[in-house]
Amino acid sequence: MSDDFSMDELVKELDKEHARIIISKDIRKWNKPTTVISGLHGRKDAPEITKKLKTKIGTGGTFKDGQIILQGDHRDTVKNMLISMGFSEGSIEVM
Repeated sequence: MSDDFSMDELVKELDKEHARIIISKDIRKWNKPTTVISGLHGRKDAPEITKKLKTKIGTGGTFKDGQIILQGDHRDTVKNMLISMGFSEGSIEVM
């Protein structure tokens, strides 16, 4: 069993290195800003990442259609948090 688990962990780490994550600002209903994180659609842990971001930042949000959508403009904070979670800085683009 431990071989399967370590292989899953290895695949997860490789995904983090090669993922192309785009963090952008979008204006939604009533002219409210939102932070949209795309590029995590193939990841099984995306809902967990969403929960961690929402909790640490202290904002509402959701994981929907392969994107994490957070209320408010938190682009720089999200980038720093993703880097601390193990994603490569070079794979994250802030728009």
